[in-house]
Amino acid sequence: MLKLTQKTTTVWLLTLAVSLFTGFGLASAQDDPDSASASTEDVATATAEEPTEEVSENKADYDALIDAQGNEAYAFDFFTTSMLWTVIAAAMVFIMHLGFATLESGLTQKKNTVNILFKNVWIISIGLITYAAIGFNTHYPGDFNGYFSIGGPIGDLNADGGDTFGYGGLALAMTGYGDFIFQAMFAATAATIVSGAVAERIKLGFFMIYSTILVAIGYTVAGSWHWGGGFLSSLGGEDGVAFKDFAGSTVVHGFGGAAALAAVMVLGPRKGKYTADGVKPILGHSMPLAAIGVFLLFFGWFGFNGGSVLSAAPGPLGLVFTTTALAAAAGGISSIVTSMVILKKPDLSMALNGLLAGLVSITAGADVVGPWGSVIMGAVGGVIVVFSILFFDKIKMDDPVGAISVHGVCGIWGTVSLVFFTTEEPGTFSLMSQIIGIVAVYGFAFVFSLVLCLAGKAICGIRVSEEEEAEGLDVAEHGAPAYTE
Repeated sequence: MLKLTQKTTTVWLLTLAVSLFTGFGLASAQDDPDSASASTEDVATATAEEPTEEVSENKADYDALIDAQGNEAYAFDFFTTSMLWTVIAAAMVFIMHLGFATLESGLTQKKNTVNILFKNVWIISIGLITYAAIGFNTHYPGDFNGYFSIGGPIGDLNADGGDTFGYGGLALAMTGYGDFIFQAMFAATAATIVSGAVAERIKLGFFMIYSTILVAIGYTVAGSWHWGGGFLSSLGGEDGVAFKDFAGSTVVHGFGGAAALAAVMVLGPRKGKYTADGVKPILGHSMPLAAIGVFLLFFGWFGFNGGSVLSAAPGPLGLVFTTTALAAAAGGISSIVTSMVILKKPDLSMALNGLLAGLVSITAGADVVGPWGSVIMGAVGGVIVVFSILFFDKIKMDDPVGAISVHGVCGIWGTVSLVFFTTEEPGTFSLMSQIIGIVAVYGFAFVFSLVLCLAGKAICGIRVSEEEEAEGLDVAEHGAPAYTE
């Protein structure tokens, strides 16, 4: 009876999926390409009072507009609203760190819970401090069109009175501090991704050093190539194409996934995971915690992608929220169907990772694809993540939370697929520019992480002893368990 019910449910879900994607074709044919939402760079298309001219991203044009129209109240309201949205989005991205902590601890054994929570406290703390010390000015070095530039600490980012419309030559409707705090919340994400992949067997001391260097230098250098005016932002010169990654499918998530792969290769699998009889599942101790973590991440992703609009421009903001939500939902559905077909059961951990796979898949192109394009991108991501997790288990790459698959593999899919689903005119980015960006960022992240891990292994060792692993890192590393009987 149970098998019959499962088969009936699977057929019903497959029928629903076919119906949805059949509807996509009709919806696409009816879409008016001229009505597509504006790019996020058209920051000033917010039209609360229908101004006769667009507020320009250029500060001089902005001042000229005020002089010509006397429209200072409108401009101020837009700037203030945008700044408010930016700090709200930063707070939402901060909540994602709680999501990572609960997801990671839920999918691992209870004897390692304190260790995982401690690592997440360290990551956000050291991430913010190092981003202020060298990260921000490395990430955004100003006049830069190269590969490597280490910056110094931030100064007074309100030195101009806080009026930084067009700050740094970019279309930012926010102050310097608004820009800093939003980007700072992103920075620690790369190390958090690695934390899940290496859970339950890495030495705490080494991980603290590793994550500090990864966030302060590795992530910010790679990010400067795209968002800081580096070589990925102008691959073909002034008239050429650029690498497109709206909110970080490659530059954030892919970087973390590639770094995690290198760390897992050096670290090795958990004891007892792979046996002569095949893969032995090491079950997480709390699926409720894991589910809470994913929903917190889903919530925070609206700030992650929505804040990347860099203003409160209503057209782009509404589009990004919609594509983000639809891609996540499609990823959840497709991973559920795939796991029911492949694993013969509805697997909750696959469903949760499917939601995240959909979110990672849309992050690179949330501002340039339509709603049904985002559904397809998310749905394919949900299928990919199931097969990817099974593949890494087959080759004995032990990733307790599926971070490499979710962030690394789906990051590639999201970065490439936006080329085929964009609603923008072709020419600003291409399949080749996307591939170049992926190879550059993933290659750098992998090598950077590999060097750190090999150096750590040679100097002090990076893995706990078998006795400590068996006992649990809560007691071995921290002297206290998370749960008392």
